[in-house]
Amino acid sequence: MRPRHRTARVSVSSGAAGLSLTPRQRLRLPRVQLVPWIVPLALLLLWQAASHWHWMSEQVLPEPSLVWNSLLELSRDELWLHISISLQRLAWGLLGGVASGVLLGAWMGSSRLAERLIYPTFAALAQVPTLAWVPLFMLLFGIGETLKLVVLVKAIVVPIAIHTLVGVRDAQPRLREAAAVLRLPLHLRIYRLLIPAALPSFMAGLRLAIATGWASLLAVELLASSEGLGYLMVWGRQLFMLDVVFVCILIIGLFGLLFNRGIDWLDHRLVHWPHPPTAAIVRVEPGQGWQRLQPWLLPAALLLLWQVSGNLQWLDSNLVATPLQVLTATWQGLADSSLTEAMALSLTRAFVGLLLGAGVGLLLGILLGLWRPARRLLGGSLSALQQIAIFAWVPLLTAWFGLGELAKVVFVSLATFFPLLIASQRGIESLSTQLHEAGQVLRLNRRQQLLRVVLPGAAPAIFAGLRLALIYAWLGTIGAEYFMPSDGGIGSLMIGAQQLFRMDQVMASMLLIGLTGAVINTLGQRLEALATRWRHA
Repeated sequence: MRPRHRTARVSVSSGAAGLSLTPRQRLRLPRVQLVPWIVPLALLLLWQAASHWHWMSEQVLPEPSLVWNSLLELSRDELWLHISISLQRLAWGLLGGVASGVLLGAWMGSSRLAERLIYPTFAALAQVPTLAWVPLFMLLFGIGETLKLVVLVKAIVVPIAIHTLVGVRDAQPRLREAAAVLRLPLHLRIYRLLIPAALPSFMAGLRLAIATGWASLLAVELLASSEGLGYLMVWGRQLFMLDVVFVCILIIGLFGLLFNRGIDWLDHRLVHWPHPPTAAIVRVEPGQGWQRLQPWLLPAALLLLWQVSGNLQWLDSNLVATPLQVLTATWQGLADSSLTEAMALSLTRAFVGLLLGAGVGLLLGILLGLWRPARRLLGGSLSALQQIAIFAWVPLLTAWFGLGELAKVVFVSLATFFPLLIASQRGIESLSTQLHEAGQVLRLNRRQQLLRVVLPGAAPAIFAGLRLALIYAWLGTIGAEYFMPSDGGIGSLMIGAQQLFRMDQVMASMLLIGLTGAVINTLGQRLEALATRWRHA
């Protein structure tokens, strides 16, 4: 007898072929589609119950219906005005930052001399977070539109320049040789060689630039603005109209999603060949002889010009302190322990927030990477929350937790949560199936497979996420101390010095913040190298 096989019946109707599903499959299909909506609906019901039975004050947790009515009311006039102002600021910042970053990155990438002369100074300045520049920019440019533009350009130019440098510099040598053999003119080399070679790396930088620019814009609007989404959030927070804050968070998340989808579409249309998704920050080779001194020429010349300009009173000392004044203020701050205590408190907050947020992100990322039902249940909700810029949570957190240590730790934890979550989940999902088969052949139990197969295989991705989480922890700490100015810290110290026009203290704090950022970045690189050294043995 011929064996029976369960086969799917194919039905053809109106010239189109379709796969006929069994009744059990018809029942399962809608259930799978509804799974991602379970968590949002459950949270919405819990929110409605908490507000209806007054588990929390209405001023702290407004009803969903009130938020919806506020959205409809604001969207009739006022909301669109603030959205248009924020988007206009972002557009001008992108125009200036992308243009400047492309020119600077292309110059450094096409000239080894320019790279050796400029990149070390550029990388050193990039170690200072954008928020740490805000007190200095406030004193130099006021709190008008120029401040927003300068902050945005500073936030955008760094990723664009670095990724453009990598793309232009690492264009395939064989293509360069072919262009030289064919004697292509300069414009054809740029159009047919450099642009296609640098485009994948540039698109990765553009994705990062839009995300950092959007977050920086909201931060500066929270600090100093009378228009825009950030101002609307502060206005709602000050009047305890948290329904307005919830509306702004929803709008910010939607625009974050639109920006991300837009970059995906643009990347798909422009880059149609295989390419790595990110570009690495380069390290300039020291060279030999005279080349070893070249990276120090630009900073030495800038410091000398800066000091001479201060001595000759070309610069107002109330706005720009000289290098000697900055060094003197740094030494005095270290001697009287004011800077030391502030840095110690800030680093403690960063460490506690990192430990909490990155730890939860790592555990949840491992769960999502290993268990598909959890990924279906939580993946969509977490992706939606990820699109909300980190500083959009500040008014809500201050309303819920106040200005104390708890609010700061929660903010830093939120900043470090997503880097570890995304990195660990993607690292586990990208593991080779051969590793799992090897674990089954060796008859390893689940705990042994996790410790001996899964985590070692995903270690490069996890520690890359840890490097990013370290940077976000430090940035989140500075931001928390700006927006929740209490109980000390280096950020609070900078705000106080800025209000007193003590530019030497502001710049001394910036110097320590930049050095700390460089140390944190180096520490992340060392941890990643130690954790993955077995892959290069």
